[in-house]
Amino acid sequence: MQVLEPSAGILAFYDGREAGASLDDADWVEYDLVLGLASYAIVEGASALVYDTHTSPDRGEFVRAELERRGITDLTVVLSHWHLDHIAGAGAFSDCKVIATERTAEHLAAKREAIESGRLSGPPPIAPVVMPTQTFGERLSLSVGSREIELIHVNVHSDDAAVLWLPEDRILLAGDTLEDTVTFVDEPDSLQAHLDDLDRLAKLRPERILPAHGDPAVIEAGGYPPGFIQATQAYIRRLMESRGDERLRALPLREFVADELAEGQLVFHEPYETVHRDNMAKVTAA
Repeated sequence: MQVLEPSAGILAFYDGREAGASLDDADWVEYDLVLGLASYAIVEGASALVYDTHTSPDRGEFVRAELERRGITDLTVVLSHWHLDHIAGAGAFSDCKVIATERTAEHLAAKREAIESGRLSGPPPIAPVVMPTQTFGERLSLSVGSREIELIHVNVHSDDAAVLWLPEDRILLAGDTLEDTVTFVDEPDSLQAHLDDLDRLAKLRPERILPAHGDPAVIEAGGYPPGFIQATQAYIRRLMESRGDERLRALPLREFVADELAEGQLVFHEPYETVHRDNMAKVTAA
């Protein structure tokens, strides 16, 4: 686990994305580590807002131990959405306030038994599932010390997503709503809704974007440029167009997003070829 500091008072707990790693035969934890995963903490004084709890209980414990080593005693957790790689470490924060969208709480309640038994995505199970102690509908304002933070519910990647917007810094912590090299399509029937809510994020005019899945060097250097949003939208639109375009369906990912790679909006990571093929199959079937 690397502890990166993309901006003053923001820590990124990053693991994975090792050269040569493959998605073949990976369980859901290994899958996310091949892609690379960061959870974040916004810190000031003795307080921290933890954004996602990482992909396993021991990694959640690492995040908490590192924060406590830095003298942080007041911890609040925000879950970006219900997917397992973002809630698996929450057991390390079971004595803390845990905030999520109302929809995240609904998903976790409905899927709790399957998650705890390891039947939802296969082993390893997450038991017990730590449920949110506070939920919100569309927006919620918080602060960590003097830093104002706005939680915004969007339907991108998953219909329960919560992003963190830091208006004074113009930094967007995006969870899985933005992903490099390309978004993981989990809800292929909702692509137009995803495009619409990406427009909402673009209207915030972020200067830097910090995703859960991204290149560690880019994250450490401060995050992705605002064009990351448009690059994601361009990819989604091409996926939608590919339903009626055999030529697009045949393109490998590197060619599918060639313009965005050339413009520096995305960084190519080889395992996303597999993600792209899976995306294409889901969108075509839908």
